Amino acid sequence: MARRPRPSDPLLTVAHVLVADLTDGQDLDQVLLVSALERRTRRDGTEYLRLTFTDRSGSLTAMVWDGVEEARELCLPGHPVRVLGRHDVHPRYGAQVTIRALRPAAEGSYELGDLTPGPPRSAERMERELRELLETVQDPHLRHLLDAVLGPDTETWAAFRVAPAAKHYHQAYVHGLLEHALTVAQGVSAISQTFGGVDRDVSIAGALLHDIGKLDEYTRDDPLHIAMTDVGRLQGHIPLGYYRVRRLIEELPGFPEQTAAAVLHIVLSHHGCLEYGSPVLPQTREATLVHFVDNLGGRLGSFDRLERGLPEGEQWSPHDRALGGGAYFGFAQAQPALPPPVQVPGEEPQITVRRAA
Repeated sequence: MARRPRPSDPLLTVAHVLVADLTDGQDLDQVLLVSALERRTRRDGTEYLRLTFTDRSGSLTAMVWDGVEEARELCLPGHPVRVLGRHDVHPRYGAQVTIRALRPAAEGSYELGDLTPGPPRSAERMERELRELLETVQDPHLRHLLDAVLGPDTETWAAFRVAPAAKHYHQAYVHGLLEHALTVAQGVSAISQTFGGVDRDVSIAGALLHDIGKLDEYTRDDPLHIAMTDVGRLQGHIPLGYYRVRRLIEELPGFPEQTAAAVLHIVLSHHGCLEYGSPVLPQTREATLVHFVDNLGGRLGSFDRLERGLPEGEQWSPHDRALGGGAYFGFAQAQPALPPPVQVPGEEPQITVRRAA
């Protein structure tokens, strides 16, 4: 049951307990992120709310039967809320919270990193790896194009560095676009040296730029609430990316037409088929390579997302739309613990990612 917040409520002082670590019957008093709010109607015509709360490890649902209007005003999607209640695991409906009270999240009572997921590598490390990869591109025209987009002092790079890669399915968090584009480009770089006939420079450029339209498709002013922009909903990131890259190419003197056509074809075809939004199919080695590595990166990113929300003791995720089925994590759980990594003096410490069991 929700009630109006009281100014005298004390600040939350206990450490944040990850949603994935909550146990059945455990009392709850901490800040969570409101990811969804649905207004529903009971048989008698009265309204109730179905809320979804999340943190960086997973999600849980809650029903608000009384104080609906107060809860609706407080629980805005994308905003943190202090939740007091009890965590229960329903045999059919999964993790839920029985709400005793909902209150505003007091400033300083939570860490943003506890509420939102993020990449396993730091943004600084990913930027360093990106710069190292760019140094390997030999074609001067592609180097100028990539520098115009990803140069450290450009406005585009400032946006690219923090942008999400998606709203829901994979890398839907700050630095997600950087992570996704970098991993696809690194994969393309490695595979292009195995298969003959692939232009490595074109492939890397296309991999780094294939999702550039997402700078216009998604909002990035609020890391707690990723939403699609009006132009993103009306046009989609593929045509937006095509026009952005084409405009940049037209501003670069002497840019070869064939090279431009090769890179723009990758941007247009990277979804792989017409029904998934690509206006053309991949019809070059480079476009085919980027499409398959991009698709692989997205699907593996979905496994990361599902694993973060896996309840304690579970090996199968629920059916996932992105994967077309459930995901199995039993093999990973059975692996023996690895020894701690040896840190080389002067090297950046590795980030250890703990699975949200």
